Amino acid sequence: MLVKSFLLPDALKSYVADNWVHEPDALSRLRLETSQMKNAGMQIGPDQGILMSILVKLIGAKRYLEVGVFTGYSSTSVGLALPEDGEIVACDVSEEFTSMARRYWEETGISHKVKLHIAPAVETLDALLAAGEAGTFDLAFIDADKPNYLHYYQRVIELLRPNGLLLIDNVLWSGQVANPDDNSDDTVALRTVNSHIHNDPRVESCLIPIGDGLTFARKR
Repeated sequence: MLVKSFLLPDALKSYVADNWVHEPDALSRLRLETSQMKNAGMQIGPDQGILMSILVKLIGAKRYLEVGVFTGYSSTSVGLALPEDGEIVACDVSEEFTSMARRYWEETGISHKVKLHIAPAVETLDALLAAGEAGTFDLAFIDADKPNYLHYYQRVIELLRPNGLLLIDNVLWSGQVANPDDNSDDTVALRTVNSHIHNDPRVESCLIPIGDGLTFARKR
């Protein structure tokens, strides 16, 4: 599906797809290949990929940090928009899923921009901070295991430069964050990080109702 937002009726999804989605061939094939997997719902939609690529150009991003790669749709979208000397630091724990990402990074000519770390993301982020990389990233995206979202957020905010932009996916969780009867671990974790960001003086934030809800947080 080209537009994944549960907030839009199907007729509007089709209208948005017809008028705003321009998907490169490689990304279309990546999306379709991923759609055959049992975890396909973890992939962002093309509309979100386009938004991320435009943001790269708008803020002049050169260094991008990604927590949660899956099969590579978001990192490939960003990588194609980054300048030739741009850099992606990507965090994931799955060799299986990221093997597909690697193929598409190679095919689209962005593999030289990507540094993939296969390890728990908290460990990778802590290592980046220990190496003195705080304040060096322009753009970051968190789309991984929900119970660790707050841990990722606290570290990523330190790694972003002032005026850097953090995007966080799935913050509406198909509406479950507003369901008082849902107290599952994922839902509670998302409510917690949403509330924390809302009250964090280090950032100004807003919600974009795209996909499953996307938080924008600008580091002050």
